[in-house]
Amino acid sequence: MVDGMDGDTLYTIGELARRTGLPVRTIRFYSDEGVVPPSGRTAAGYRLYDVAAVARLDLVRTLRDLGIDLGTVRRVLDREIGVGEVAAAHVEALDVQIRTLRLRRAVLRAVAKRGSNPEEIELMHKLARLSDEERRRIITDFIDESFAGLDLNPDFAAKMRSALPELPDDPEPDQVDAWVELAELVGDPGFRTSIRRMAEAQAADISRGSYPDDPARLAELTREKVEQAIADGVAPDSDAARPITDDLAGAYADAFEATDGVEFRRDLLERMEIGTDRRAERYWQLLAVINGWPVPPTLTPCFEWFIEALRASGADGRRRHTRQR
Repeated sequence: MVDGMDGDTLYTIGELARRTGLPVRTIRFYSDEGVVPPSGRTAAGYRLYDVAAVARLDLVRTLRDLGIDLGTVRRVLDREIGVGEVAAAHVEALDVQIRTLRLRRAVLRAVAKRGSNPEEIELMHKLARLSDEERRRIITDFIDESFAGLDLNPDFAAKMRSALPELPDDPEPDQVDAWVELAELVGDPGFRTSIRRMAEAQAADISRGSYPDDPARLAELTREKVEQAIADGVAPDSDAARPITDDLAGAYADAFEATDGVEFRRDLLERMEIGTDRRAERYWQLLAVINGWPVPPTLTPCFEWFIEALRASGADGRRRHTRQR
């Protein structure tokens, strides 16, 4: 350390390194790049740095530790741009990096949990990296194709279009799993065909003026009666199932403004077969997991029981021999 002509303390590059904790080669690099130029030189030609250079070096170190590139650091030091402006831009960039790292962590946790093969890992990573807009587009494209040209119940259509995947910035492994499964599901041609058939059947009922006013009430009634029947051990093709089947068929007939009978039950059976697909129920459960909503209960077994009961009652044109229970 030496005294300058104006009384200011000057530091050699070695002293500056000890003072700041930075390697000599790093300070020399900054000096050569003109970011922290020396304040003078000794008689032997060694570089000397004043207190202002020390402060400048501290700022350079801080900005570089924050990940700001050297060109931007130079512009800040030359006062071409303000530190606040740089900080705001860097915060935005860091937010993206943090989100990416969180997604990678979630994918790795899911991989560790599932024991995925290389193909699954690649797919999970690719799907998890999609933006919110890209994820929504996958679902809206599926809905557009399923509903194209059909006059559907407005409430149902609105529900489908409003329920879109919103993967959190820091998802849990099961949310990543659910998103991957959902993306695969809506890309399955068989599932798309099934949902299209459901939509066409609904549109046909609406065009005939036979669509029920409250389909949710019918679903709840079916759940209540069939869950109890299953809990009681009542088989759908047993004598004990007949009154339950008659009650449900009558409720559906009232809702469709029809008369219960062989013809109505044949039509009802067809509706039930078209509308009962475990994958459709899984669709809503996966969306719930992704978005952090309460996961809807599994009701498909209730409708499958009712379908078998309708068949046993002769709705498919073949009367079954019922079992005594």
